[in-house]
Amino acid sequence: MHPLSLSHPELHSTNPSVTPTLDDKHAISPPLRCRSSRLLTFLSSPISLAHTCNLLFCCCFITGLLDSTLFHAYGTFVSGQTGNTILFGLGASTSHTTTRPYRWTKSLIAIVTFVLGCAVFAHTTRILGNRRRGTFILSFVVQAGIVLLAAIFIQADLVEGRLHLLNDDIDWRQCLPIAMLSFQSAGQIVASRALGHDSIPTVVLTSTLHDVAADPRLLVRWAENEKRNQRVGAFVAVVVGAVAGGFLSVSTGRMQTTLWVVGGLKLGIAAAWARWPAAGVENEVDW
Repeated sequence: MHPLSLSHPELHSTNPSVTPTLDDKHAISPPLRCRSSRLLTFLSSPISLAHTCNLLFCCCFITGLLDSTLFHAYGTFVSGQTGNTILFGLGASTSHTTTRPYRWTKSLIAIVTFVLGCAVFAHTTRILGNRRRGTFILSFVVQAGIVLLAAIFIQADLVEGRLHLLNDDIDWRQCLPIAMLSFQSAGQIVASRALGHDSIPTVVLTSTLHDVAADPRLLVRWAENEKRNQRVGAFVAVVVGAVAGGFLSVSTGRMQTTLWVVGGLKLGIAAAWARWPAAGVENEVDW
């Protein structure tokens, strides 16, 4: 008789009343553990950097959409913190001579929550791994969730989103979507830094325009200067997004339409990270 038959006679039993042993129950779990291991390996695998600039161009387009819509509606930006800094300084220094003495507080809230978002997204990215697939999926799912939640608040009339009614100096409820959208915008620049695409910061254009103009290889053929191409692409994407955001605001008369579009785009980017080709661990770098 086979040795296993002596130590485990129940394996050869034909009696249906035999109760499965602890070993039998454990024999079912390896496939589950195997699937969990594959999922963990999939999420922790580093992604290929090839063509990741295309997803960052989409982020630039989103920046244009949001900033044009938010400035039209609330008179502040959620990504362009240079503009918010000027608005904050101007409003704080002229509050006694204007009919909107508290409008500058929107810009201050946007700046503070953007900085907070940078800290949260950056530290989270470092902890999870700055080139790992799961890191980028989680980041953009969170960003999309925040944008869609802000859209729900406005759609439910918890915050006014009808542009023709936004004439007051400040409705303090407006600070909620401003803070939420500024916080999530930080996730985009953190992603660009993590991917090593300093030429596509996604939320600012001043340094990008400087780098284009100061590039000593500015006039070489298109295929010979990738960094210049990326900077030009980022600028064009922001401009196109700003035009699209203005069109959506004017044509619908409501700001939440843009937020639904942005939320969908960010979910699409998260899905793209899930399908993105993997790369070797040598692509992991400090930043």
